[in-house]
Amino acid sequence: MILKGVNILDGDGWRKGVDIEIADGHVASISQSVAIPGAKTVFPGLVDLQVNGGDGLMLGDCQSAADIRRIMAAHRRLGTGFILPTLISDSMEVTARVIDLTAQAMADEPGLLGLHLEGPHLAVPGAHDPAKLRPMTEADLSLYLDAKARLGSLMITLAPEQVSLPQISALAEAGITVSLGHSACDYDMAIAAFDAGGRMATHLYNAMSGVHHRAPGLVGAALDRAEAFGLIADGHHVHDACLRLAARARPDALMLVSDAMAVAGTDVTRFQLNGRAIQRREGRLTLADGTLAGADTSLLDSVMYLAQVLNRPPVDTLPFAFDRPWRLLTGAPARIADGTRAQFCVSDADGITSFDNGEAIFFRPHDHSA
Repeated sequence: MILKGVNILDGDGWRKGVDIEIADGHVASISQSVAIPGAKTVFPGLVDLQVNGGDGLMLGDCQSAADIRRIMAAHRRLGTGFILPTLISDSMEVTARVIDLTAQAMADEPGLLGLHLEGPHLAVPGAHDPAKLRPMTEADLSLYLDAKARLGSLMITLAPEQVSLPQISALAEAGITVSLGHSACDYDMAIAAFDAGGRMATHLYNAMSGVHHRAPGLVGAALDRAEAFGLIADGHHVHDACLRLAARARPDALMLVSDAMAVAGTDVTRFQLNGRAIQRREGRLTLADGTLAGADTSLLDSVMYLAQVLNRPPVDTLPFAFDRPWRLLTGAPARIADGTRAQFCVSDADGITSFDNGEAIFFRPHDHSA
């Protein structure tokens, strides 16, 4: 397959008027061609660093590596190329099992980049089971250091109230991505955690201390100091004005995440999280008391929603979903280059098509009414 006269948008910027040859599931060559008005845009596969489930499964309920690959497949069918499967706060036994299964699943699934442990060392539960939340112990730390060696990429969301600064430093020194979240900490405590090795904040604004002009909280600390922050752009988790504020204040740090749950890629309307029922209704996932419990969206839908909120074309918001997360995990820009796997998306006047191994697997039309 040859994509002729297309424009590439990746972590290195724009390359316009090129031909891309795809062979054996990889990019065989990229050569300069002729720029075409209205040409298609090719960009790297989307990267979602907060995926709690999909295809009817929550990560914590997975019993085999095949189950985790099912979650990946569900998100690939929704236009996402790479994920960090995410474990919502659970016991050490469940955490150890998920680490083992993820390591197995990664062996033959290149879309799995590692693992995200969202908890259990949290202070503000949100939709997490309060009974599962607890301080970090030395046994926990040992488990995480071993997991990093096995998985390559490991992200841990934690609340500064539940860990010590030396524990944060030990995680960071091992190459684990420490993200602050689910916390009522004040600005100074958050800054101390960032200084100790914290790099990002998990789903900015949600389940964390907010901004007051004399008490900036974790939101203020993240906007002031974090290398990156996740943001859920689904029209429910964060007010549109706050999406715009974050995008204007720190476009270099903004990273879209789906926070997707078991319903992703299905028509399921009800499922369980740690024994509690979650209802799916009108684009929202909620516990019985109305608490938001993850998001009913895809990463590509989030890209489109943020573009609408910012009144910008999707090509302006796409890097928030491929380059920023890829750089956070790898330290390198997301690139389309000779020899790379043919995991990319193509945007034209009609919509966006996602490719895996050079084969088209998903199409999302543009919402021209927005």
